[in-house]
Amino acid sequence: MAKSPTPYRALTPERRLSLVTSALAKHKGARTLYSQRLAAKGGGFRAATLVSWPVDKLAREFVRLNAQTPQDELELLQLLYVDLEPQIQITFLETAGVKHDAGVIPEDLEPPYADAEAVARGAAAVLTQHGDEGRHYLRTLVVYNLPSWPGLDTELEKTETAS
Repeated sequence: MAKSPTPYRALTPERRLSLVTSALAKHKGARTLYSQRLAAKGGGFRAATLVSWPVDKLAREFVRLNAQTPQDELELLQLLYVDLEPQIQITFLETAGVKHDAGVIPEDLEPPYADAEAVARGAAAVLTQHGDEGRHYLRTLVVYNLPSWPGLDTELEKTETAS
């Protein structure tokens, strides 16, 4: 049986390119980090050369060569759901009754952030209001942060077997 792609790799190449481009524009160290990742992949370019490339060219090559590490993937998904498109996370947190500021959970809040019943309510609201994009968000939480959201995997499985 084929292994399911990670939530990041399940995004379209265009969406991944957009995320990498946003990360390069937003985070100071991303250009150096991504250049080093590309240089390590091979292809004949040194990191010092890659760092001088325009953002769009560097991002295209980074995505084309799949140079992202699992940590990069997680950070890019956080960028997507917390900074760029927080609406889905806001829906989930508000419906589950989790304290947040525009979709950002306070650092001093201890997981699990809600009980299984609240998580189920949040998941249902996300699926109803955000459809497939909401499903992708919930899968992302299951893969990277399930201990913080008890029962989310079960809730997601119920909806996937019902469809």
